Amino acid sequence: MRQAVRKLVLPVLAACALVPAAHAAGIAVPAGADLQAAIAAAAPGDTLHLASGIYRGNIIVDKPLTLQGPADHSAHVKGERRGRTIWIKASDVSVRRLTVSDSGLSLPDMDAGIFLERDFKRALIEDNVIVDNSVGVYVWGAIDALVRGNRIVGNNELRRNERGNGVTVWNAPGSRILDNDISQGRDGIYSNVSKQNVFAGNRFSKLRYAVHYMYTNDSEVSNNVSVDNEIAYALMFSSNLTVRGNIGVGSSEQGLNFNATQYSTVEGNVLEGGKRCMFLYNSNFNRIADNVFRGCEVGVHYTAGSEGNRISGNIFMDNRNQVKYVGTRYLEWSHEGRGNYWSDHSGFDLDGDGIADTAYRPNDIIDQVVWRAPAARLLINSPAVAMVRWAQTQFPAILPGGVVDSAPLMVAPDTPALRRFEVLQP
Repeated sequence: MRQAVRKLVLPVLAACALVPAAHAAGIAVPAGADLQAAIAAAAPGDTLHLASGIYRGNIIVDKPLTLQGPADHSAHVKGERRGRTIWIKASDVSVRRLTVSDSGLSLPDMDAGIFLERDFKRALIEDNVIVDNSVGVYVWGAIDALVRGNRIVGNNELRRNERGNGVTVWNAPGSRILDNDISQGRDGIYSNVSKQNVFAGNRFSKLRYAVHYMYTNDSEVSNNVSVDNEIAYALMFSSNLTVRGNIGVGSSEQGLNFNATQYSTVEGNVLEGGKRCMFLYNSNFNRIADNVFRGCEVGVHYTAGSEGNRISGNIFMDNRNQVKYVGTRYLEWSHEGRGNYWSDHSGFDLDGDGIADTAYRPNDIIDQVVWRAPAARLLINSPAVAMVRWAQTQFPAILPGGVVDSAPLMVAPDTPALRRFEVLQP
């Protein structure tokens, strides 16, 4: 009997599940119509096709719907300069090809162009122009959201610290922020207390930080491009990250900031220009391999007791100081017989195995003195300093500890990240 009931009930349940899709309709919404009334009249699963024109914002989408405009983004949902221009309070909502603007500008009130309410699932925010809001897209506890292919521009009349982020992610597991162009905000993407996120293929410019992570675990930052921001990738207090194939060029402060970030992989990134290509602070047990650190005042600034990091296969090229490590411990920067390439290493390779015959030490005792007492820089070209440095080359035992690469590479590796970087150059 139970088996017979099961055979009868399952087809009925399946048919019921298909009912919304079967009745889904495309509804034309004329220019300037009351968009909130159109939403109220629509059935779950319907698509509202917005004609070119301006629509009053501060709308709430409280059922599974698609709001879609023309391909030229000429359907403009304009807010009231308060609150949230589009507030999504349902699962399976899509917003596509719209222009969304004029949210409120209150950061404490979480004003946003598009706001995704917590616990709702599978929102799709795709191919929109989101301009002149506080936060562009606020993913507040939404699950498995996808924000893809949007152009997000902040309000550049505000001071930077008064602006919102391009995309803010809070406690939004499974959310993906992909292939967006984000500029003129505070941070490009700011993530806090989240997990299992992917931020990939985005382009960032004219921001404080391109990507800013706080307490975000088990996530990926890959194939993004940051141009002329203060910090390209600030990844803090997080663990189990994959940071791969990103480019950070022209960062005024740091290309990559790793602050208390553990058990992560940093590989195939290109960081060029600025005060520090990478700042590694109190970060442990990370793999840092096959990256390019080029043209910075300091290639890698390594500090605050970072332990257990594996650093090999990287290219250190044309940095004023390849490494800054103010400490007396010995740190080995090679792994399984493969070190890094250093553009200022004048070593030889008599056996032709591609590994220099002598170890590379980026810092000496004079560097340590200058870092601790900057006034000593006045003596940097004195005969006494030259004598001390010569003595260290002849008697390495008097070196003060620090970074040692026992297997420096003679030739810079041909990394995919560097090839991609060269292609992107004007």
